[in-house]
Amino acid sequence: MEQSEKDETTFPCLNRDLSWVDFNERVLEEGLCKDLPLLERFRFLSIVSSNFDEFFMVRVSTIKRMLNTEGITLDPSGLLPAQQLKVISEKVHSIMSRQYECLRNDIFPGLAKNGLSLMQPDSWSVPQLDFLNSYFLTQIYPVLTPLRLETEKPVPIMESKALHAVFLLEPEHSGSLLPEEKQIVIVPLPSVLNRIIWLPNSASMTVNDQERELLQIALLEDVIITWGAYLFPGFSVKESMLFKINRNADFSVDEQRDEDFVEAMAEVLENRERSDAIRMVYSSGSTKLRDELALRFSLTADDLYEVDGPINPADFLELGNVAGLEDINEKTWKIYQSTDFNEETPVWDSISAGDCMLHMPYQSFDPVVRFFQEAASDPQVISIKTALYRTGGAIPGIGIHSSSAYSPVVRALEQAALNGKHVTAVVELKARFDEERNISWANRLEKAGVIVVYGLSHLKIHSKVTMVIRRENERIKRYVHLSTGNYNDRTARYYEDICLFTCREDIAYDAGLLFNMLTGYSSVQQMMRLTIAPSGLKRRFLDMIKREADRSRHNYQAKIMAKLNSLTDIDIIKALYEASCAGVKVSLCVRGVCTLIPGISGVSENIRVISIIDHFLEHSRIYYFANGGADDLYLSSADWMPRNLERRVELLFPVQDEKIRMEVMGILNDYFLDNCKARILDNRGVWTQLNTTGEKPFRVQKEMLSRAERAGENQGVAKLEYNVRRSPPQSAER
Repeated sequence: MEQSEKDETTFPCLNRDLSWVDFNERVLEEGLCKDLPLLERFRFLSIVSSNFDEFFMVRVSTIKRMLNTEGITLDPSGLLPAQQLKVISEKVHSIMSRQYECLRNDIFPGLAKNGLSLMQPDSWSVPQLDFLNSYFLTQIYPVLTPLRLETEKPVPIMESKALHAVFLLEPEHSGSLLPEEKQIVIVPLPSVLNRIIWLPNSASMTVNDQERELLQIALLEDVIITWGAYLFPGFSVKESMLFKINRNADFSVDEQRDEDFVEAMAEVLENRERSDAIRMVYSSGSTKLRDELALRFSLTADDLYEVDGPINPADFLELGNVAGLEDINEKTWKIYQSTDFNEETPVWDSISAGDCMLHMPYQSFDPVVRFFQEAASDPQVISIKTALYRTGGAIPGIGIHSSSAYSPVVRALEQAALNGKHVTAVVELKARFDEERNISWANRLEKAGVIVVYGLSHLKIHSKVTMVIRRENERIKRYVHLSTGNYNDRTARYYEDICLFTCREDIAYDAGLLFNMLTGYSSVQQMMRLTIAPSGLKRRFLDMIKREADRSRHNYQAKIMAKLNSLTDIDIIKALYEASCAGVKVSLCVRGVCTLIPGISGVSENIRVISIIDHFLEHSRIYYFANGGADDLYLSSADWMPRNLERRVELLFPVQDEKIRMEVMGILNDYFLDNCKARILDNRGVWTQLNTTGEKPFRVQKEMLSRAERAGENQGVAKLEYNVRRSPPQSAER
């Protein structure tokens, strides 16, 4: 959208959901990048599929509901719901076409050249056919459950995102138990069966001058389609195909049911599996089956996505662990120990010596785990208070799952309560797609004696804060941990986040006020250092942006820099436009959705927007305001989105320690130097790769890794598993 002057009637703004689709196109482009190792490219292509599943289940569901609601106003971008859905369908179809073209013509042939072949049914050898026939009859057939699709009866319940085979049958003789003209049977692929089946093969091949065993695999769905007739004696299979559906997951819990809130949340989870279908992804093979399913699911042509390749490609990311494929996999990025902590010194001593910072995943999450573990076992610790949003489980878009054990943070809290500590956990049950897991471990914490508070009515608690209260020399001392990311030891290996440890009295006092507000009845209190949403954070941001504009008008130093995940709040965008018109230089690094349009003459010509898509998921939020030379630097759990600023409990916390301020400012500045993975947004709303001709390559994530290596060279590489400590290191005398 290009304008020569500011239009007072139309607010220059991109559509939020189309901007999110554009973000996934940037992820796709990483998968198409031939400079990356083959399996790293495969990972990015898989992330695209996983992201779209959630997008349709949440955002597209919301837009579809708006179609049937009277009085819908225009989106700030000017698009009506029907227009949004049309463009979303066009863009997603285009992205998926490019995604599967790459998988089909590049990724899978590349794997085959390196000794790992995905064998199609028409390529199975006679010995492999014999093996798979036996495998089907002994390992697969007993587990399968065929489900009739009958006219005027409800469609069998199908789990969202789960893979299903569907067959069109024809009786071989009279006496059928299926009198329907359209005899259709759906067979869910059981999650208990491995989707990858390793085929017997004695052949070898030469890869990089080395003789290597030729690895060949078949897919569970291909085996079921091939031998599916065994399920239907007396019938012949006329047509078949594979499909999955995305169901509406945009459900809200009844906030008024305080006494049985857990039960109310369980009902939300149950309803989610019975909700309307929003999209169907299917394989080619049968227009009859496609049309019949579309009819039964009330889906239009725009809701149907045909793919020529495996559905849910993220299921195959485990292939990256196969021995012999190291040459086509991204070399492991080492995680280093922080210099602020060591194994011999209690965390309390380290924090008492000065504020401590971790930049994950370049630095290990271990000190966070130790913070909880030592609190659990330290006899001087009397209380722990924490706010938990996500603590473990699947890593979205990466296909990596935690072990069946609870996270080390949850286990440490449980142990602390069993050791007699006063432990309070504010648990957010409304963390989407983690509700069931959070209910499970919250129940376990309650059994151990932890005081569990299930969030706040009408607000999600998204802040990441913990306070440990310790008795030292006849007085109480409070230690506080604040973070931009979750207490999740698994995602801490893939998500870029920053956290601070401090025992500053002003921060501790504010943290105490926050927990009192979360667990009891308290009006919003004036805080010294922390700013919280929804009571004051948005106003604080708007005031700081306006202050920069005012200073610029009076010829003082004025500058705004921010690194965040999403920017969609209209009031924030308007304030940034006004700051730009006042001459403030605004630099924004926005990973995902950005509805602000930079570079519009008379509106946003002083605003620059980039996005970094790279090996790690950018997740930290950093906000800087020049303030006439008295720089303000903050970290936060909040993005500039209405949900963060108005409908969640979020935290903005200052970076006060001078050494840490220099580190964080160095990190923030480096993002705007990246010329390898940065893409820039222009005034038409189009993202393009930066032109690096003649420039020395600078890749910010590699620079962060090098910094962590240089800083931690005497500390060593971090461990990746955690056990609950039974006794803490010996604390120094105070």
